[in-house]
Amino acid sequence: MSKYIRSHCHYSLALLLAVTLLTLLFQTLPAKAGESEKAKVDLRSAISQVAKDNIPAVVHIEVTQIQKMAGPQLPFENDPFFRYFFDIPGSSRKFNRELRGLGTGMIMDDEGHILTNNHVVDHAEKIDVLLSNGKQYKATLVGADPKTDLAVVRIEAEETLPHVTFGDSDRMDVGNWVVAIGHPRGLDQTVTQGIISAKHRRGITDPSGYQDFLQTDAAINPGNSGGPLLNLQGEVIGVNAAIASQSGGFEGIGFAIPSNMAVHVAENLIAHGKVVRGWLGVTIQAFTPELAKSFGLESSKGALIADVVKDGPAEKAGIRRGDVVITYNEKEVSDAGSFRNEVAATPVGRTVNVTVWRQGEKKVFPVRIGNLESATKFLTSSVKERLGVDVRPVTPKEIKKYNLSAAGGVAITWLVRDGSLRKAGFELGDIILEINGVPMEDVNTFVDLVNSLKSKEMITLLALDHRSGQTGYVQVVVP
Repeated sequence: MSKYIRSHCHYSLALLLAVTLLTLLFQTLPAKAGESEKAKVDLRSAISQVAKDNIPAVVHIEVTQIQKMAGPQLPFENDPFFRYFFDIPGSSRKFNRELRGLGTGMIMDDEGHILTNNHVVDHAEKIDVLLSNGKQYKATLVGADPKTDLAVVRIEAEETLPHVTFGDSDRMDVGNWVVAIGHPRGLDQTVTQGIISAKHRRGITDPSGYQDFLQTDAAINPGNSGGPLLNLQGEVIGVNAAIASQSGGFEGIGFAIPSNMAVHVAENLIAHGKVVRGWLGVTIQAFTPELAKSFGLESSKGALIADVVKDGPAEKAGIRRGDVVITYNEKEVSDAGSFRNEVAATPVGRTVNVTVWRQGEKKVFPVRIGNLESATKFLTSSVKERLGVDVRPVTPKEIKKYNLSAAGGVAITWLVRDGSLRKAGFELGDIILEINGVPMEDVNTFVDLVNSLKSKEMITLLALDHRSGQTGYVQVVVP
């Protein structure tokens, strides 16, 4: 028996030693071949190290908004004789209501630029930033981009500020561990962990936006918005932005804006105060398996060109309606949404190769990317022809006056006498809030949607009467 015990002990010690060596080996191996020494992770302390390194660069953001509210009406207030005899103003009295909101942000650099969500700071009268060391600063808005729900604010501090490091979100795989840091429900410096549940989630909050979310099951709650989602190397690979929830709290489905998109947008906001997007001059649609079969393709990956803008970059390069884009800038096109985002992120003036499938063969077209903002002005002329209307962005004064949301709409500046909208009762100054349920966040959205409409199509507009401030639905037929 003693001999058996000794041999068994020797065997156990050998097995324990082998397991220990293997564990240490896997804990220190790079996540992928060829990665830097920084990619080596000790799984026993990885999350705590990520938290320790990044909490100082994660800030608490508190915003103050002023909302105009209509005061209570007096009996017979709408009666003109009553107003005259009792000297009551013709319009209802209004008062200001102060609203406060909480969110999260991350310090990007030594200059005090802080990246957060647009919905955190949208319409803010005052922005206060609280650092992890307890110091508080007033922040100013550098720029915002509702299309990606990103914004940059800035604080001026005398001391050297800690800042985050951004990683490559394209290298994240489903199943990779991630860490979220934020201030959910005002609970500062909360750290949660999870995995990447899915990639390329689109149409979550805005079907017309440039969305390409990472999905995660790391706990994200109200107040986490604008905070970082990090890999185990401590690099920011996403900006926490939204949750899917019926209760309003965390239910295991959170969404983060990929860091590659966030960095591109932030750099544009810092440099220009707005995002300069590329433009190809095409209208695209989803490429379904049924369409793929009819085009003689085995895969439904790609984007179908539904229309080409006359004299646009694509037409000048030789791209036609009915072409299927299969690669863009030497990168495979997975679907219409990813193609749209890739074009928008391409620097204006750069020439890229677009590979299309046409009549059973591949063709490559070098295309010089145009400017979406300039193109919008060009495309506005077609909107005038189609609906007999011209529009502009709503002003901050109008947003306050009518208590508009982030998707403020577009205001009418010109109407043709016999146009569809004039006949439907629209006037100069009226605001179009939605078309067929799609919010009109800006002129680009309006132009894109109107140009995609078919002739004789019945559309439903949600509009605001500039005289009364009341909203209602109106149906018109596209000429």
